[in-house]
Amino acid sequence: MKKKSIRKNAFSYIFLGIVILGVIYFVNVLNKKVNKLSYTEFKEAMINEKLETVTITPSSNAGIYELTGKLDGYKKNETYYVKAPLTDATIKEIYSLSEKYEFEITTDKDPGSGFFVLFLVNVLPILLIVGLGLFFISRQMGAANKSMDFGKSRARLDDSRRKVTFKDVAGLTEEKEEVAELIDFLKDPKKFQKMGARIPKGVLLVGPPGTGKTLLARAVAGEANVPFYFISGSDFVELFVGVGASRVRDMFKQAKHNAPCLIFIDEIDAVGRQRGTGVGGGHDEREQTLNQLLTEMDGFGENEGIIVIAATNRPDVLDPALLRPGRFDRQVTVNLPDVKGREEILKVHARGKIFAKSVKLENIAKRTVGFSGADLENLLNEAALLAVRRNKNYITMAEVDEAHDRVLMGPAKVTKKYTEKEKKVVAYHEAGHAVVGIKLEGANEVQKITIIPRGQAGGYNLMLPREETFLSTKNELLETISGLLGGRVAEELVFNEITTGAHNDFEKATKIARSMVTEYGMSDLGPVQFEHQESSVFLGRDYNKSRNFSSQVAFEIDQEQRRIINECYEKTKKIIKENRDLLDLIANALLEHETITKEQIEYLVENGCMPDDDDEIDKSDFKELSLSDLTLEDLKDLAREKGLKGYSKMNKEELLKALDEKE
Repeated sequence: MKKKSIRKNAFSYIFLGIVILGVIYFVNVLNKKVNKLSYTEFKEAMINEKLETVTITPSSNAGIYELTGKLDGYKKNETYYVKAPLTDATIKEIYSLSEKYEFEITTDKDPGSGFFVLFLVNVLPILLIVGLGLFFISRQMGAANKSMDFGKSRARLDDSRRKVTFKDVAGLTEEKEEVAELIDFLKDPKKFQKMGARIPKGVLLVGPPGTGKTLLARAVAGEANVPFYFISGSDFVELFVGVGASRVRDMFKQAKHNAPCLIFIDEIDAVGRQRGTGVGGGHDEREQTLNQLLTEMDGFGENEGIIVIAATNRPDVLDPALLRPGRFDRQVTVNLPDVKGREEILKVHARGKIFAKSVKLENIAKRTVGFSGADLENLLNEAALLAVRRNKNYITMAEVDEAHDRVLMGPAKVTKKYTEKEKKVVAYHEAGHAVVGIKLEGANEVQKITIIPRGQAGGYNLMLPREETFLSTKNELLETISGLLGGRVAEELVFNEITTGAHNDFEKATKIARSMVTEYGMSDLGPVQFEHQESSVFLGRDYNKSRNFSSQVAFEIDQEQRRIINECYEKTKKIIKENRDLLDLIANALLEHETITKEQIEYLVENGCMPDDDDEIDKSDFKELSLSDLTLEDLKDLAREKGLKGYSKMNKEELLKALDEKE
């Protein structure tokens, strides 16, 4: 392949050089202006002393002399051309006049006998014709080769210099243990064959997007130091029937030549969807590709040393034949990381980044419940970008907080302005969530509140469970619903009016209440499951639910769902009425500071006021910078953390003066 490409490149360069020379020659010819004169006009120009130069070139073919040169007043690329009789008298006449009128005269040989002219006239056209012919032939041959490669495998060999190992995979302790024996098999397959053990021929990695399935597969190949072929399920499927099956055959043929090795198929549900169900439409090409994949996987010899790892977040739609023993006979679920796993992942992605002393990865891990590995990487990257944008020397908690909000809700709508009434309504709405979260142990705990608009939301309240658990009690679910209703209740009690701001809260609360009735058996209808999820649990979608009840039971389900919501609403109303002072305190703090954190809320509850500057600011965040070195955004961040009033409307000079006075 390399020799062919070298020849092809050499030919291309030669052909390109010839074309460039030809173009340059013809451009020069076209740009040259030649004035044809008669011999009489030429003699008049000599007598009138307008002649500057003359070149005499004999032309034996036509029996004439060709006279060229320049006249006085000609431009740089302008010449004259004269035909004179080919006689000695002509030459004597020109030479005698040159002595009299003093113009420069030179003689030249016949250009018809010159090599360069012969080359241009006779050889160059032939070369151009041959070159164009070869060019079109090579193009046709290339197209033919491409058609021959149509059925070739699209699997690519990972030849990156940086080898991924288990050190680069954080937070997947159990998953790494599950695939560890694959590494031993790839390194020393005879050890397993001696004991009569059959290593899994295929491993299916199942989990939500961004949890590290591809990274884990690369780490297995890196630890075993074997070739790593990777391909997407969609690369097999083509318009023409039979192409996908041909690519599968070619992929395994390449793998056998490089065994032991590892093949990774990402998004295998694109080709491995269950056959004959009608889901996704009939597709002969996809089914033939799947049939070939099944045949190749089950046709391995015992000592081939090829392991296939596939990844999907839709295991429910895969064909059963693909999951039987002998094919993908082992499933490894790659879940979202817990708090310990998130801290380990953050440590991996924090390499090469400069953080202030106040930034604790442990605290960030606690605040990022539900984040995948990809989300955590994006969080730290966004924080680094913000630090660069603000001209800081390192990443502070201000950048981490802003990046966290950006990942969840999008950038702040700085130009979007509330009316004073709207701002007050949003402040009390978010404060209502906070009060219920503080007073109910089972409700989600408020981590941060802001009334700065983000995305489609007018305000933002980060509420997380106090502990990460696998199970939820009935009381915890009811109190979670109460926490979600806190915003609407606060609006109603304070303003005697309700707004559209609680629609997302109602959506979440209604979903929990319905699940309690139809799935968890936590209602007066008894421990019966009326609905169950048939779509992928990893996608979080609730379409295609199976409903096993009559219309009468459906009415009773609606009544139970409404009863749960109404009881939680009344409970929430009672809590907020009893803690009206706390509601006002948090709402006023929000109106003044716009954003308050969990620590500030706790200080408010205990002391009735916002904490002092020394309790809030870690001076190490700004140890390398003076206030005048900070940008306007930087100064606003510092002013907000110091509790400075009216900072958002100040310019840089006003902020510097106010911060100095605050100090």
